[in-house]
Amino acid sequence: MLHTMLRVGELQRSIDFYTGVLGMRVLRTLDQPQDKYTLVFLGFGDESEACVLELTYNYGVSEYDVGSGFGHIAVSVDDCRLACEEIISNGGEVAFGPEPLSGSSETIAFVVDPDGYSIELIQRTVVRENIR
Repeated sequence: MLHTMLRVGELQRSIDFYTGVLGMRVLRTLDQPQDKYTLVFLGFGDESEACVLELTYNYGVSEYDVGSGFGHIAVSVDDCRLACEEIISNGGEVAFGPEPLSGSSETIAFVVDPDGYSIELIQRTVVRENIR
């Protein structure tokens, strides 16, 4: 998978959230004034090594309906509780958790971005297999 695209109402507000609150970095930007849109690609790592997030800003559109078909973006974290504390201290909103996921060794939480998209934080417990 290469990237996930989200349409956003205020580009700089969204860039600030994904960089300042979630810790991503801007990888590249493509402005297309003749077609009235701007793309910003963000990620935790380089596009050649990981799936990234594409924010699409269509000139003059300040709001989108998230819709019922979209679920969430998932991000792996080392410590879900600590990640939530950092997100809150950086001005983000934790909508759920952190809580252990029933029937799993994972701890999860959900964060909401400025446009209402959900981001799931997943802390996975490393399961070591017996090596003989």
